[in-house]
Amino acid sequence: MSAATFVDGYLADMGPDDADITSHDAYTNGVPHATFNRLRSCDPVHWTAETDGSGFWSILRYDDALAVSRDYDTFTSTKGIRLEEMDEEQLLARRTMMELDPPEHTRYRRLVNKGFTRRTVDTFEDVIRQLAAEVVEAALLKGEFDFVAEISEQLPMRMLGRLLGTSDEHGHQLVAWGDALLGNTDPDFTDFPVDLTDTEQYRMVPFRSPAALEIFQFAQQQAKERRSCPRDDVITKLLEPTRDGDPLSDLEFNNFFTLLVAAGNDTTRYTMTHGVWNMMNHPQLWNALRERPELMTSGVEEVLRTSSVTMHFRRTATRDIEMRSRRIKAGDKVVIWFNSANHDPDGFPIPFRFDLAREKNDHMAFGRNGPHFCLGAWLARMEVRLVFEELMKRIDHLEPAGPIERLRSNFISGIKRLPVKVV
Repeated sequence: MSAATFVDGYLADMGPDDADITSHDAYTNGVPHATFNRLRSCDPVHWTAETDGSGFWSILRYDDALAVSRDYDTFTSTKGIRLEEMDEEQLLARRTMMELDPPEHTRYRRLVNKGFTRRTVDTFEDVIRQLAAEVVEAALLKGEFDFVAEISEQLPMRMLGRLLGTSDEHGHQLVAWGDALLGNTDPDFTDFPVDLTDTEQYRMVPFRSPAALEIFQFAQQQAKERRSCPRDDVITKLLEPTRDGDPLSDLEFNNFFTLLVAAGNDTTRYTMTHGVWNMMNHPQLWNALRERPELMTSGVEEVLRTSSVTMHFRRTATRDIEMRSRRIKAGDKVVIWFNSANHDPDGFPIPFRFDLAREKNDHMAFGRNGPHFCLGAWLARMEVRLVFEELMKRIDHLEPAGPIERLRSNFISGIKRLPVKVV
C-alpha cells in the first residue's frame, strides 16, 4: 500500500530521506522523493555504492540530466542502459537499439520510426478512440474493478497488437511476457526475480528472463508468416533491409521484437494508472479537466512528468570528465535519474504540485529530444489523453476501492493494482 498522501494538490509524504536507491524494495511504497531531494540539493553528482556491482554516479539535477542524455560521445549506451553489468558476450547477445549510439542506433530506428512519428500517430486517433471507448465502457459496467487490469492494460495491449499485426488473442500473452521482462524483480510477475533467485542460466537473454526465450519463439513464428505473406505492420517493416541493404539477423530481430513487447505496453499502462491515481487523490483536478477540456494536453504532460515511469537509464563514461567538482573516470557507470530531474525545482517551479496548467513542462519522461528519445512518445500521449476523455464523458469520477500495490523495481515506477469504484 502506498504511503503517499496529498494536501491541496501537493505530495505531502515523500518517503524516507535515507532510502537505498539501488534497492527494489525501496520503491514498493512509492518513490522515496525525500532521499532524491536531499541528494539533489547536497550532492547532485552522487557516488552510489552497490553491494553487487562496481558502483555508479547518480545524476540528479535537471540540467545535468539533459547534458548527459545528449552527449552520447562522452556518455555511451553501448555498455548497457541498466545498472546490471554485462561482459562483452552478454552485451552482444542482448543488444537492442537502446544499447547503441548513432550511427548504429539510427540504422535500427529508421526501420520503424515512420510508424511512430507525430504525424502518423495522429492518423491513429479514430482507431485508438474507438478502442478506448470499448475498453472504458466494458470496465464501467462492472461498477468496481481493478483499473490496471480492466483499462490501462487493455488499451495499450490492443493497440500494440494492431501495430505488430498480431491478434487480441495474443495480446494477453504479450502483456504477461512484457510484465516478466520489465517486472523481472517482482515475484508477482516472474518466477525468476533477478535478485531473489539464481538467473545465471538466462544471462544471455534480455532482462535475464526466461520470458525472452518464449518471445523469441513467437517472434520467429510471426516472421515466418510475414516472409510468406507481408503485411502493413511493424513486424514486416523489421524484416525489410535497412538503408545499407542488409536485413536484421535473427538475433537482432528477436531482440528488437522483445524490446517492443517490453516497452509497448507497460510504461504507458503505468503512466495512465498514475494519472488516474492522482485524480482520485485530487478530485478538484478531475473536476477541472471536465470543466476545462482545453487543459487536457497540458494535463497529460503533467501526468508524464509526475509519474516518471522509467526512473533511470544508465550510461558509461568514455573519458575522464569533471561534473560539479566530481571526477568521473572513463569506464564509470553514470545513471540519469529521470524521476529526480523531473522534480528538480530548478526545472519545474513547485515540482511536487500536480499543476494541470503548467506552462513550461519540458520533462524527461521520454528522455527528451535526442537519439534516444522514446520511439512511442506520441502514441503514449494519445492513449493517455483518449482514456481520460472517454472516462470523463461517462462518469463523474472514480473513488479508491482498496489499497494500491506497486511494482517492486528500482527501474520502473508502476502501480500494478488500483482498485476503483465508479461514482
